[in-house]
Amino acid sequence: MYTPIQSGRLYEKIVEQIQQRILSGELKAGDRLPPERELGEQFRVSRTAVREAVKALHEKGLVEVQPGRGTFITNGTPQAVRHSLGLMIKIGRAEDLRDLVEVREMFEAEIAALAAARATEDNVVAMREAVAAMDDALNNADKFVEADLDFHLALAEATQNSILPILIDSVVDLLREQRKRIALVEGGLQRGQCHHKRILEAVMRRDPDDARAAMRAHLRQVREDSELYLRVFRWPSVISA
Repeated sequence: MYTPIQSGRLYEKIVEQIQQRILSGELKAGDRLPPERELGEQFRVSRTAVREAVKALHEKGLVEVQPGRGTFITNGTPQAVRHSLGLMIKIGRAEDLRDLVEVREMFEAEIAALAAARATEDNVVAMREAVAAMDDALNNADKFVEADLDFHLALAEATQNSILPILIDSVVDLLREQRKRIALVEGGLQRGQCHHKRILEAVMRRDPDDARAAMRAHLRQVREDSELYLRVFRWPSVISA
């Protein structure tokens, strides 16, 4: 049972209670929430407030509404994390671009090292396919960027750590915007691709030290090209994550 809502913005109070039950493990992926009418009775609120709460939970990636079946708890960790980051980080200011590079420098070098130590053959195949797709898309920034994201996600998956791919996925929209802007810098995609190939080669040799060093070199290139973008294009206004 839920606690009746006494005051405040009703739907936010409903969201808080349901979210807390998800975080505590009381509600798990696949569990069905009670129907709107029943939830309204438990919270002692209108069905309109319940609908607003369900909408907010859906936007956070915590529930899925299946017409004719009901509202179900999802495995929404990546979406929930991405939602939270989207509230905190807006790409558009120079400081935000630099902050993103700094965050990547903190953990992606170690991702590369772990991948070199733990990658399976399937992981290596996924990385090789992403690199090949980038080779074919050097004149198509949109396709290159998507293959680039696939490469970095495959690298995170190769660590065999279940949390690291979620971390990469949580900032994927930010990474996409960053890469699109680097693509505007002359030679940016080509420089990035050289580094991707060096990272892949280190992973294939099962050499964590070289993989770490190759990723650090790649992120230095990203930082330099990002700074060049800011100098040349003077990145305007705010772009929502």
